[in-house]
Amino acid sequence: MSMPLLFTPITLRSVTLPNRVALSPLCMYSAKDGLANGFHFSHLTAVARGRAGLIFTEATAVVPEGRITHGCCGLWNDAQIEAYRPIVDAIIGFGSVPAIQIAHAGRKASVQPPWKGSTPLRAEDAATGSPPWECFGPTAEPVGPGWHAPTAMTEAKIQETVQAFAAAAARAAKAGFRVLEIHGAHGYLIQAFLSPIANKRNDRYGGDLAGRMRFALEVTEAVRAAWPADLPLFFRISAVDGPAEGWSLDDSVVLAKELKARGVGVVDCSAGGVSGAPAFRANDSGQPLRTRAERPPGFQVPYAERVRRDGGVATMAVGVIIAGDQAEAILQEGRADLIAVGRELMYDPYWTLKAAESLGCDPGAKMWPDNYGWAIQRRAEIMAAAGRP
Repeated sequence: MSMPLLFTPITLRSVTLPNRVALSPLCMYSAKDGLANGFHFSHLTAVARGRAGLIFTEATAVVPEGRITHGCCGLWNDAQIEAYRPIVDAIIGFGSVPAIQIAHAGRKASVQPPWKGSTPLRAEDAATGSPPWECFGPTAEPVGPGWHAPTAMTEAKIQETVQAFAAAAARAAKAGFRVLEIHGAHGYLIQAFLSPIANKRNDRYGGDLAGRMRFALEVTEAVRAAWPADLPLFFRISAVDGPAEGWSLDDSVVLAKELKARGVGVVDCSAGGVSGAPAFRANDSGQPLRTRAERPPGFQVPYAERVRRDGGVATMAVGVIIAGDQAEAILQEGRADLIAVGRELMYDPYWTLKAAESLGCDPGAKMWPDNYGWAIQRRAEIMAAAGRP
């Protein structure tokens, strides 16, 4: 049989991915002073050992105030380069490609980790070592009731932040990462500038679509200049805000064309987040999907399909992609070029290898690391002799 597309290599600039499976950027909230540590090594290299082609680190802050929580990783100093290097080397050693997403949380910064409710930090949290910090946004409007009121960014602060993204990109290259993604989704700083719900500025960084895109495009230009020309650049978008008055899929197509013109090779298509709670694609009645129960498998794939077709750029699909045959169908139908998997790879770091088995393209467990593969094949023989699947 021919090799499934999911396991067919793809070349982006000078980088060849061994397959089309990517570990989606997943925040672990486990760093100290922005430094990756043994937890991150274990988390990321387990997925590399499971043969995912592209391994993204979590959203990594370009400045301290750009963290979501105190436990978020950063790339605002050179010590953080050194913390990432052994992780990068190990990912490469397993045959995967190391990637990093750089980010600024904007007005959604300074919160508790999810297992503590993702609620804004308060003054009393300082007693437990988690003081709040100043947040920034396009205006002083908070995400919603009870959230921090951000400081509206001056043009000087905007330019300072653009340069922080560029500096983080340069550090990522020094750490050995081979793919870089700019986080422009989920209500964080860049997407807050893009969205008419969050961006009410009346200067050249607000107003019409061109004004609201200006910050995102300036960041992209600065990052592309700082990131090696032979290495690919991704950009994650929230393809829609959800509410009709928000950022639309048509806007995303326009943005994708502008990003491509500035050297972005892949647009990573997610959704929602600008108002705190997720708001996803519209259902048949035109209302946004807001609850987890309303999110069917592949619910965001139509975004990747539309941006790929009308934006003329490669896309990465994400969102409740749970099985190998589902991922393969998305690729075969030309709806996306890469498949990002998040929670499924947290649940099972060997999801990629099991997808290969289910698609019939790994006889003899040859895709497994050598020191696993022989034993996995022996296990299969024992299970078959015992009449077990």
